[in-house]
Amino acid sequence: METHEVVIVGGGAMGASVAWHLRELGVEDVVLLERDSLAAGSTSRSAGGIRAQFSDELNILIALRSMAEFERMEGIDFRRYGYLFLLDRDEDVASFREALALQHRLGVPSRELSVEEALTIVPQLETDGLLAATFCELDGYASPESVVQWYARGIDVRQGCEVAGVRVEAGRVVAVDTSKGPIGCGTLVCCAGAWSHEVAALAGLDLPVEGEKRWIWFSPGDGGLPERLPLTIDFSTSFYFHREGPGLVFGGREQTLEEVAEAGLRRLPLLADLPVQTSWWGYYEMSPDHNALVGRAAEPDGFLYATGFSGHGFQQAPAVGEHVAELIVGHEPTLDLSAFDVARFERGSARPEAFVV
Repeated sequence: METHEVVIVGGGAMGASVAWHLRELGVEDVVLLERDSLAAGSTSRSAGGIRAQFSDELNILIALRSMAEFERMEGIDFRRYGYLFLLDRDEDVASFREALALQHRLGVPSRELSVEEALTIVPQLETDGLLAATFCELDGYASPESVVQWYARGIDVRQGCEVAGVRVEAGRVVAVDTSKGPIGCGTLVCCAGAWSHEVAALAGLDLPVEGEKRWIWFSPGDGGLPERLPLTIDFSTSFYFHREGPGLVFGGREQTLEEVAEAGLRRLPLLADLPVQTSWWGYYEMSPDHNALVGRAAEPDGFLYATGFSGHGFQQAPAVGEHVAELIVGHEPTLDLSAFDVARFERGSARPEAFVV
C-alpha cells in the first residue's frame, strides 16, 4: 500500500495552505487529496474578502498574520481597497465601536465614519436610515483560485480522489481509503469545508459543521462606482458588493436575484440599471458559534482538523494553515488557537464571532 507521512483532505485554500506550510517546516512527504479539482469547492466560489474587522481577538490576530502572507504572494490580485461596513441599527453601532477599541489595541487602523464620510468613499450609496460606518484600509480582496495555485506549487496533489473511509487501528489513524485506492498515513488533516462533518465521521469524530448556500451575482458593468471600491457591506441585511475585473459582484443571504436585489437597491440604487451576466453559489461551512474549528482530535490519534470558518476560511488560510503545520511537527504555535478546539462546545466555552456576513 502507498504510504505517506501526512494526508490532507480538501484541495481548497485551507488544505493547500497546510501542505505548503508543512513543506516550509521541512515535511516533504505530504499528499493533498481533492475529490474534484483544486479550489473547486467553497474557495473558488467565495467573494475573496480579506479583513481585520472582527469582534473576536483571535480572528483579528489571524487576519493580521494572514495579511502579511498575502502581501508576499505574487499574482493573487490583492486589492487593499478596504472594507466598508454600513450600520443602521443602534446595537450594531455599539458592537462595532466595542470591536474598534479591541482592533486598535491590536494595531488595526480601523475607524468609525460618519454617513457623510462614507459617501466620500462610495458616493453612489443611498444613506436613508444609516447611522454610521466603519472602514479599515488594511482590508481588501484577492483571487481565491490564484491563492490556491500559489500554495499548491510543487505539492503532490491528487485531483479526482475522494476519501471513502478512514482506517483506525489501536486508536490511531493508519490509512485512508480513496476512490483511487488506499493510502497509508500517520497523520490525517481534515480541511474538507462544508463536507468536514462527513469526512470526520469516517474516523468516528463529530465535527459540527453544516453547509449553508450563498449566492453571488456578477455584472459586467460598474455603474460608475469608484475604481478603488472597498468591499462594502450593509451589515443588517448582509448585502455586499465589490469590484470583479471591470465589473461588479454582489450577494447576500438571499437565494434569488429578486430577493438580494430588494436588499441591494435599498443601499445601491444603481444596481437596477446593471445587467447580470452570471451567478454562482458556494457553501459557507457553518459552526455552531460561527468561529473556526481547529485542532487535534483527542481520538483517534493522528487526526487534525481546520474547518467551520463560517465564511472566513479563505482569508484565514495562511495563519491557520501555518498553525496546523506547527501542531503536526510539534513546534510552538505562532498563534495560540487552542480556544478553537472542537471540545469547547462540550466545555461550554463557545465564543461567538459577531461580524458574520
